Amino acid sequence: MRHAAAAACLLAWIIFSLGCSPAFAQATTKLLRIVVPFPPGGTSDYLSRLIAERLTPVWGANVIVENRPGASNIIGSDSVARAAPDGHSLLMAFSTHASNLCVYKKLPYDTIRDFEPVTNVAIAPHVLVAHPSLPVRSVGDLIAIAKTKPGELNFASAGSGSSQHLAGEIFNSMTGVKLVHIPYKGGVPALNDVLGGHTLLMFAPILPVLPHINAGKLRPLGITSLRRSQILPDIPTLAESGLPGYESNSWFGLLTTGSTPKAMIIKLNSEIVRILKTPEVQKALLAQGVEPIGDSPEQFAEFIRAEIRKTCALVRALGISAD
Repeated sequence: MRHAAAAACLLAWIIFSLGCSPAFAQATTKLLRIVVPFPPGGTSDYLSRLIAERLTPVWGANVIVENRPGASNIIGSDSVARAAPDGHSLLMAFSTHASNLCVYKKLPYDTIRDFEPVTNVAIAPHVLVAHPSLPVRSVGDLIAIAKTKPGELNFASAGSGSSQHLAGEIFNSMTGVKLVHIPYKGGVPALNDVLGGHTLLMFAPILPVLPHINAGKLRPLGITSLRRSQILPDIPTLAESGLPGYESNSWFGLLTTGSTPKAMIIKLNSEIVRILKTPEVQKALLAQGVEPIGDSPEQFAEFIRAEIRKTCALVRALGISAD
């Protein structure tokens, strides 16, 4: 009996010396799921599987990826919002996490209260590209010609309310020009019509358009992030090109269920940021056209609040609604 008591005391001392409670030590042996609100094969899915593969060995249990697409990411998001608040359900949130709050009159969850930010995983800048038939070689050229042809130039996007659509509307707002938005049912048909010259411009993800830029089929005019892209370092940002402060990126970040204990969020953040900072993962992300972030929960929370403020102001001004 004395031996059992001594062993229990030793175990408690070891747990205490490692800086965690017995309950937390047990919690880390429970399966962890990363919910992706998209079908398999996209960037969100790739990022989630990259993290899950490297998190499993240090977590003490399997880390699985669960694809739950549909309803502009609302189905997958709701499954995490309703999960137990123990940090074992993560959502690979996309930019629409912020815009859905403004675009939909009623969501099944509270965008802020029902989620706890863990870390911003990566951003994906867009590149403003033009069909070669349009006689422009810079953002300045585009603004000049657009002012002489109000309502005559158009830009394609993956759909109304998408990050590509909002990038174009921010451009309109900051320049005073009127590029006409042409929504498509997805990024692929939008890009195909720009390649065919049916639409003239697009704020496009870098990776899908890179081969067409290299082949001279599309002309890059500017990058939508505040810093130049590591993938297209010779292309200036729109902020450099006469639009100071212009920024419009897609982003991918991990959230967990609201009211999850702070200790669990810190643990998740520490392990995932460690993974994101490894040279191997950074190289893999850049190869996918995204730039790794890996910030603190507090920084990511402020980022989301800023995205909501910016996006909702634009959505209200444009009268965009999915209802």
